[in-house]
Amino acid sequence: MNMNIKKNPTIILAPFILLRFLFFFSWIFNMAAAAAAVENTKIPVNVGVVVDLDAPSGKTYLSCIKMALQDFYASHAHFNTRLVLHTRNSNQTVVGAAAAALDLIKNVEVQAILGPETSMQASFVVNLGDEAHVPIVSFSASSPSLASLRSPYFFQVTQTDSYQVKAISSIVKNFGWRHVVPIYVDNTFGEGVIPFLVDALQEVDAHVPYRSVIPPISN
Repeated sequence: MNMNIKKNPTIILAPFILLRFLFFFSWIFNMAAAAAAVENTKIPVNVGVVVDLDAPSGKTYLSCIKMALQDFYASHAHFNTRLVLHTRNSNQTVVGAAAAALDLIKNVEVQAILGPETSMQASFVVNLGDEAHVPIVSFSASSPSLASLRSPYFFQVTQTDSYQVKAISSIVKNFGWRHVVPIYVDNTFGEGVIPFLVDALQEVDAHVPYRSVIPPISN
C-alpha cells in the first residue's frame, strides 16, 4: 500500500467527499435555477467555505470542493447560475470558525456555507446560520449531539459517530467482556457519542462502571 495513503487517510476519503459536494451543488443550483431561467442570464451565487487551511484535511476538502464544482459545470453547462466560492480559514479554532462564518454572512452575504470541519466549530456556526437564515452544510462534523440542535438551516451530510457503536459493541460481545470503561475527550465531539455507546454496550450485557475523561488540552 502507498505509504502516503497510510499517513494521510483523508486521501482515501477524497472520492466520497467529492460526491457529497456534487450532491450539495445540485441542491443549491436547484434553488437558484428558476430565477436564472426567467432572466436568461448568468446569476452568481455566493457560497462560503470555512475550512482549516493550516491542516492537511482542510486543504484536501478545499481541493475536492473545487474539483466538484468543475465537474458539475462540465456536465451541466446549460446552468445559468454560477457559484462563487469565498474561502475563509478557521485557524483550527472554534472562535476562528465563528468569526469566519460571521464575516461571510455579514460582509459577503453568502447564500450558504460549506463547513466548518469539526463538530465543536459547527455547533457555534449553526447558531449564526439560524439567526441569518443561511444554510450551514457540514461535510465532516460527525458528532451525534449536533442532531439535538434541531436547526432547519443545518445539514449534517456525513454519517454520525453513532454508526460506530454497533461495531464496538460487537467486538466487546465477541471477547465476552462484561465491564467496559470508555475513554474520551471532554468536549462536544467526545461527549456526543457516549450515550449511544452506553446503550449499545447494554444491549450485549456489558456495563460501564465509570468513564475516563481526558481534558481537551492534553497531549
